[in-house]
Amino acid sequence: MPERAFWVAAPGQGEIRTAPENVPGAGEVAVVARASAISRGTEALVFQGRVPASQYDDMRCPFQAGDFPGPVKYGYASVGDVAGSGRVFCLHPHQDRYTVPADSVVPVPDDVPDRRAVLAANMETTVNALWDAGPRVGDRIAVVGAGVVGCLFAGLAARIPGTRVELVDINPARAQIAERLGVGFTVPENAAAAADIVVHASGTAPGLATALGLAGFEALVLEMSWYGDAKVPAPLGEAFHSKRLTLRSSQVGAVATSRRSRRSRRDRLVLALELLRDPVFDCLITSASPFETLPETMAQLAEDPGDTLCHVVTYE
Repeated sequence: MPERAFWVAAPGQGEIRTAPENVPGAGEVAVVARASAISRGTEALVFQGRVPASQYDDMRCPFQAGDFPGPVKYGYASVGDVAGSGRVFCLHPHQDRYTVPADSVVPVPDDVPDRRAVLAANMETTVNALWDAGPRVGDRIAVVGAGVVGCLFAGLAARIPGTRVELVDINPARAQIAERLGVGFTVPENAAAAADIVVHASGTAPGLATALGLAGFEALVLEMSWYGDAKVPAPLGEAFHSKRLTLRSSQVGAVATSRRSRRSRRDRLVLALELLRDPVFDCLITSASPFETLPETMAQLAEDPGDTLCHVVTYE
């Protein structure tokens, strides 16, 4: 059977392309996809052709085909079946069948359903951010931006004894998600100041300004947003210096420095899937659509995501 994959043919234009089936060779496995997830922030920028030329190499994902700005096959959250081995997760673009090296797939725990398992890439990003931020018992933590990664960070950080975690977003409807995750919620103007750690995941300049404003003396502000080619003003005047703030980036491409000598990328991904055993994270799956409609779905989500958190692509 031919393989079908989603491609960004040109900025703002997606299509399903077919290719001859690859027969697994030595050390390879054939995967039949069950579900994949759209990483809405990054994939929207890729779909719109907004990856800066300086980042073409750094932004390549595993098993990407083509080059930015297009045609390019992009994506990194696929769950599928390997004959005789069961369900696996792979950092692979949206494709119904594919052949990859056996060491590039990770088994999905039996009690993690397909639609939750596709969150593994976002959870891996979150694990890395927690290693970068290093929250401690009793910390006051603000998370600005209640997207998938912000919600995952807040939900996990709240499990550290004594922490006070507040999820901050301009959308009041996110309060329901925060309640299910067991964390506080507020809109930016009502957020508590003097946080020990502030995580910014809104992907907007106003969100970054809010994050810097919520940080306490000598606090850490962890920037998890990626803005593509956008010019982002960072308000480093006012109290930024007098509060001796640290502004640090966190990105999943490398294992966090604090764990790099003892954890591999595979270790990190295995941990992400283990953490997804908790059914509470089902609340982050807000919509789904068939693979065949992905060109239209991606265009819609890139233009106006609405209240979408994680959108799942299903394969028959």
